[in-house]
Amino acid sequence: MNSSTVTNGTTGTGGRLYGVGLGPGDPSLMTVRAIEVIEGADVVAYHSARHGRSIARSIAAGHLREDHIEEALVYPVTTEGTDHPGGYRGALDEFYTESAARLAAHLDAGRSVAVLAEGDPLFYGSYMHMHKRLADRYPTEVVPGVTSVSAAAARLGTPLAEGEEVLTVLPGTLPEEELAARLAATDAAVVMKLGRTFPHVRRALERSGRLPEAHYVERATMDGERTGRLADTDPDAVPYFSLAVLPSRVDSARPEPDGPAQRDEHAGGAGEVAVVGTGPAGPLWLTPETRGALAAADDLVGYTTYLERVPRRTGQRRHGSDNKVEAERAEFALDLARRGRRVAVVSGGDPGVFAMATAVLETASQEPYREIPVRVLPGLTAANAAAARAGAPLGHDYAALSLSDRLKPWEVVAERLHAAASADLVLALYNPGSRSRTWQVGKARELLLEHRAPDTPVVVARDVGGAGERVRVVRLADLDPAEVDMRTLLIVGSSQTRAVPRGPGGDTVVWTPRRYPEV
Repeated sequence: MNSSTVTNGTTGTGGRLYGVGLGPGDPSLMTVRAIEVIEGADVVAYHSARHGRSIARSIAAGHLREDHIEEALVYPVTTEGTDHPGGYRGALDEFYTESAARLAAHLDAGRSVAVLAEGDPLFYGSYMHMHKRLADRYPTEVVPGVTSVSAAAARLGTPLAEGEEVLTVLPGTLPEEELAARLAATDAAVVMKLGRTFPHVRRALERSGRLPEAHYVERATMDGERTGRLADTDPDAVPYFSLAVLPSRVDSARPEPDGPAQRDEHAGGAGEVAVVGTGPAGPLWLTPETRGALAAADDLVGYTTYLERVPRRTGQRRHGSDNKVEAERAEFALDLARRGRRVAVVSGGDPGVFAMATAVLETASQEPYREIPVRVLPGLTAANAAAARAGAPLGHDYAALSLSDRLKPWEVVAERLHAAASADLVLALYNPGSRSRTWQVGKARELLLEHRAPDTPVVVARDVGGAGERVRVVRLADLDPAEVDMRTLLIVGSSQTRAVPRGPGGDTVVWTPRRYPEV
């Protein structure tokens, strides 16, 4: 059996069903197997709009015989409305069912049926609707074809994806916000099904910051082929058979940081700094916006541990440093941006919560950096990640405090703990301890016990999202400072916070009610 053959259902006296990929449009790009199947089939079926013209048939026309039985499967609707009781989807489902029945009649009579499909039969093609309805009943072979995606890349003469880059294929019919998020998060992309969707696809590219990279390809390998910059394309002249292409970023021009000051064409003529939050751990915690900024950067600057969370990309430079040189790191990043570089300052969690955004903005507010564009891109902060693992301890009012006395006196920390505890706020305690700070947790516990009951639940969350993740719930009176390190976050409940064992394993879930008792 041919390697592309898929046999399902019975293999009795019925005919054989073929889904035949024709390639992107140029008949010379049809495969040898596709031509063999078409020429040998008893019935050739193809889809068309109500005008009766079929692109699929025109591609295969040179291989049709006079004695071929042709089945034109004419859509009842394309983009217009319908009065079908099931709406647009109902009208199409009924059409596919009726079309499958027409083909089944030929197959039951022992005839072989070749269903023609532009591109590849199982890639956004109409054939798949016949396949789903017939392949479990008749011997079936799918003949793959060159996709429009491959044809577009060939016509542009540029790689789609290289090395470890991710290529995302998207339908232009997705909602604009969803498109923008996915475009921001991926390395390379193709957006199909343009036509009437073109204006919102263009807006999605602009919102994601990818419009300057986008290429436009129309009718690749066919008559009327057209390519160009998508930003320059007239939206009123875009047909359905067109694509938006964001090609590989590998080997894209990046000015060298040790060369003369210059402008970066990819950032619109100037460098910039994006301060990005990577969340509490690895890639699963990144937002689409953050992924896009990290992929687009020429330089990554950050604490070495956080930089290791970011995938390595060809052509990017990484500048790691110790965790205690925030001001120097900020100045270094801004100096790179002054020289035309796109710089991502990598921060753990959310960059604006006890992290790098403050240091960068403080430096950027001084000369000579006032004109450098700085963006702060949010990330999932450790308190939210830890709270989600435990349940919903931050369900009511809460305060976030850092127990570190490296940048403020302990007296200030203690005063704020007193104030927040006396206000009966849930407390998210960042930086509770480290190798050089071992006494603060004990002092904080003593202070909090002046305001909270000994059995107040405390979430002890270590390395949330990481390989060493451990989340436990203990009583405030039993909180052990020896079990707390710099990778730990504490959530101390209020008087209303509840800790209840539930489920087969009796795991403790913690939540703080949103309703507070009447005073």
